[in-house]
Amino acid sequence: MEFRTVVELPEKMPPICHAGKILLMGSCFAENMGRLLSENKFDIDVNPFGILYNPLSLQRALEEIMEGKVYEPGELFLYRSCWHSPMHHSSFSDLNKDTVLTKINARLQNAYCSFSKLDWIILTFGTAYVYERKEDGMVIGNCHQLPEKTFVRRMITPEEIMAVYRPLLQKIKKTCSAVKVLLTVSPIRHIRDGLHGNQVSKSVLLLATDQLRKEFPEFVFYFPSYEIILDELRDYRFYADDMVHPSDLAVRYLWKCFSETFFTAETRQIISEVESISRDILHRPFRPNSDAYQRFLEQIVLKIERLNRKYPYLDFQKEKELCHIRLNS
Repeated sequence: MEFRTVVELPEKMPPICHAGKILLMGSCFAENMGRLLSENKFDIDVNPFGILYNPLSLQRALEEIMEGKVYEPGELFLYRSCWHSPMHHSSFSDLNKDTVLTKINARLQNAYCSFSKLDWIILTFGTAYVYERKEDGMVIGNCHQLPEKTFVRRMITPEEIMAVYRPLLQKIKKTCSAVKVLLTVSPIRHIRDGLHGNQVSKSVLLLATDQLRKEFPEFVFYFPSYEIILDELRDYRFYADDMVHPSDLAVRYLWKCFSETFFTAETRQIISEVESISRDILHRPFRPNSDAYQRFLEQIVLKIERLNRKYPYLDFQKEKELCHIRLNS
């Protein structure tokens, strides 16, 4: 007997491989999959603006990356002794305005320089609720705990999402002709809106992603991270203590589903070898100065070099430096 509803994974999807460049933007899925892709030596950039939740802020962020925008001092604001950008996560905020601008523009410049070489853009929509600044109607990426009276909070419609993403996707395709766009909807429930309000919000996102996939079938795809958590893993044991975010077990299961959908046998073999090297690096010996441990470290370096000869685009610089430090100590 089957005691769960298994979500059917997409078939015949274009592969995601180590040789390609990947940009991930959005909320839960982008952060979690980005971390795992990075640990497994994929060439990625995750959230150059920090976490963004709504599709309109993601659209604006992508436009700013493509145009090579440089932020000016007048675009920041001072609140509670810190300087902030309305488009950026609070991780960019600082007591010093120049520090904020340096961090913002360094990330933007890196994303701009890599954009035309991208193979995949992975976007995760978190909520259909947006905060519009009353003074100019701008949909902001982060309210930085400003008073609610500063904004109008409302739910956007699928039509509003389509209106900005149609020209955006056409522009992306012209900028990097080989790119594929993967859309996902975050499984994190925004319970502030109430369970019904959250479901309505997610429905807006699901309708929009489905329509975009249908209108741009040659390079826009959808991965069912929302459905896997909400339908297949329909149990609170797959949630963290807050009962909202997916647990580590759920994230690992999502990674397994993602791997089955997008990774070739060769990619999975590379991941297996990368994981083996990572386990060796984490090994802590009883006697770090022993000849046996020195030989063990030398074997790790040889494994890295052997893998790099076959796949020179894999970045093991930190691992090699750590091994050499331990060998010399």
